[in-house]
Amino acid sequence: MTPWAPADLTVVTGGAGWFGRAFLDAVARPRPEHGPVARDGQVRVLAASPAEVPDILEVLPRAVVHVGDLADPDVAGRLLAGASGASVVHAAGVIHPARVADFERVNVGGTRALLDAATHAGVRRVVHLSSNSAFGVNPTSDDRFRQHEPYRPHLGYGRSKMRAERLVLDAAASRRLDTVVVRPPWFYGPFQPARQTTFFAMVAAGRFPVLGDGQQVRSMAYVDNLVQGVALAEHHPEVSGQAFWVADREPYTMERIVMTVQRVLEEEGYRTRGRQLRLPVLVGRLAERVDGTLQARGVYHQQLHVLGEMDKTIACDVSATVDVLGYRPHVELAEGMRRAVRWCADHDLPVAPRRSPR
Repeated sequence: MTPWAPADLTVVTGGAGWFGRAFLDAVARPRPEHGPVARDGQVRVLAASPAEVPDILEVLPRAVVHVGDLADPDVAGRLLAGASGASVVHAAGVIHPARVADFERVNVGGTRALLDAATHAGVRRVVHLSSNSAFGVNPTSDDRFRQHEPYRPHLGYGRSKMRAERLVLDAAASRRLDTVVVRPPWFYGPFQPARQTTFFAMVAAGRFPVLGDGQQVRSMAYVDNLVQGVALAEHHPEVSGQAFWVADREPYTMERIVMTVQRVLEEEGYRTRGRQLRLPVLVGRLAERVDGTLQARGVYHQQLHVLGEMDKTIACDVSATVDVLGYRPHVELAEGMRRAVRWCADHDLPVAPRRSPR
């Protein structure tokens, strides 16, 4: 199987987001671990607001940036005007919205508008970033989400990602639009948003909650591993209409995740409390119940939602991605967290107090 050559035009939605900037940075400075991400053609990027444009141009100065709401069909149409044969990486979406209604408007409406415009333009392929939330949680700690997993969406975000993914896969069958879905779990690494920096700060302060025995299992994806998976899905000629999990090779327990972050922070010269906040599993169950009640009333609370997932196992099997796409994740938890902490230091983001020099 010979991979497709890079398209003359690449279109990226969600270009100012965590994955979006990591992907554009890899285009600007490709390394072997990124897979087939290098390209010389035009890169057209959608920003949701003018405030996002500098973040995009900082990582890829040659990007041609469009600004607008992807859920607006006119915006989607302009973004993909003249995009025949283009490669489209659809990463735009909302995870922690101001209101629950934004899940449907942005994640589902934006995907629908993009697919309509992509069909009209005659693009080569759309690679859509989905989420583990469309599949809920694993029933047992040793279960893993497989490539052909039934949908069991978790609350509003999960339902919106399920609906968006179905639109993308249906487009491959009904419109003959070439589409591929990539399903990442919780990812980590450079270009992280404020919520991930807060996670580091809470671990350093001993305030990030580990529920029960901390043996809940979580798949995670270092952002460069995810970039590789997306680039492979973008260029494989025989995977239209399929979906692939992209994560680190093996999942980690929550206890290991927190302890690894704590150790890396200490090795990088930050002060930590050297302890973990232990709470009963019941706390997570109560948080999930309250979160569900609030979301049913249109109210979203980020911290409550995250706490409600801390007692869950959410883990996937990447073997099909390895076998079919040739995916080879190069970075594991400790090294990825180290790179993320150093990225925070380079950007003067407050993670934790520094240790005094001796």
